[in-house]
Amino acid sequence: MNSKEKILTKAKTLFAKKGFSDVSMRTLAKAANLSVAAIYYHFPDKNTLYIETVQFAFRDKALIFSNIFQQCNSAETKLEQYVSSLIHELTTDREFHQLLQRELVDANPERMKMLAEDVFKEQFNFLLILTKQIAPERDAYLSAVSVLSLCKHHLEMQPICSFLPEWKPQHAEQDVIAKHITEILLEGLK
Repeated sequence: MNSKEKILTKAKTLFAKKGFSDVSMRTLAKAANLSVAAIYYHFPDKNTLYIETVQFAFRDKALIFSNIFQQCNSAETKLEQYVSSLIHELTTDREFHQLLQRELVDANPERMKMLAEDVFKEQFNFLLILTKQIAPERDAYLSAVSVLSLCKHHLEMQPICSFLPEWKPQHAEQDVIAKHITEILLEGLK
């Protein structure tokens, strides 16, 4: 791992735990066991560091999702694979999930715009195309947002779910959640 990747890895952890406002270049340098000058050598400012950190965190996920959209499967199968992959990634990469959640809660308009345009736009465009293929008469934007929201918010409910009536251990399994969400989406979109 080179020094830039080391910085991005530490920055991902810190931004996920503390948020954008509470991470300084000095704090990051200390956590990465580097000088502040070494941080600035790779990143001219905190905004650049942040965007590159989120891109770094999302890079491998973007490849997974792009591969799904490029397959010669039906739109319904692609949706099923997308939902399953998204649930898996949000469940297994807690830092990415925390980073995303923290930014959505903070909702800084400037960072939201940067994230939308620089990190998530391409994947969202794929999701728009997919929802148009499944339900051309529906509003593709609302349908795409619903896909993301159902996946993300279902996982956010997990800490309380086991205490709610009729909960079963399989309700926490990734495959069960993904299948349930996909069925709801396909039924609702058609």
